[in-house]
Amino acid sequence: MRITIGNTALELTQGDITQQNLDCLVNAANSRLAGGGGVDGAIHRAAGPALMAETERLFPEGCPTGRAVITSAANLGAKYVIHAVGPIWNGGLRGEPEQLASAYQSCFLLAKENFCNSIALPALSTGAYGYPMDQAARVAIGEAIAFLSEHSTPQLVRFVLFGEGAYGAFSAALERLAADEGESADY
Repeated sequence: MRITIGNTALELTQGDITQQNLDCLVNAANSRLAGGGGVDGAIHRAAGPALMAETERLFPEGCPTGRAVITSAANLGAKYVIHAVGPIWNGGLRGEPEQLASAYQSCFLLAKENFCNSIALPALSTGAYGYPMDQAARVAIGEAIAFLSEHSTPQLVRFVLFGEGAYGAFSAALERLAADEGESADY
């Protein structure tokens, strides 16, 4: 599924984010930037030990929730990895929507500041952090549309989703938010 916003594209695909050959890949990191399971583990395994060594050297204090940092991509087919720290779901009463929105905003800003024409993002916070997929999808897609509408960069924003449930939730959010913005979706 894909929409165009001016001269930029926002698309959804189902698959493995480590296989994307775009300018930057977003890692669903923990605040210690210590590697882990899910997307984080997959990116670190595919990138090799140089990625962990770089994050430890550049960011020994880690990264706070709702923010992101950027490193090289080591052995991945990208230039950069943006390590974004989404919130742990606590029922939505502890600022989780704002923290998740901030994490995505940080990713888009880092991509822009580093002249990335394309970015691949996962569904932040929806795995071990327990954020409800439908709510996370609305935040993620909303932030992508808002950023592209204002900045017209990166040229391609691709959400790479693991599993049919994630793809379905993001598709529904994209259809709804694109209609609200007057954009049309291509399937």
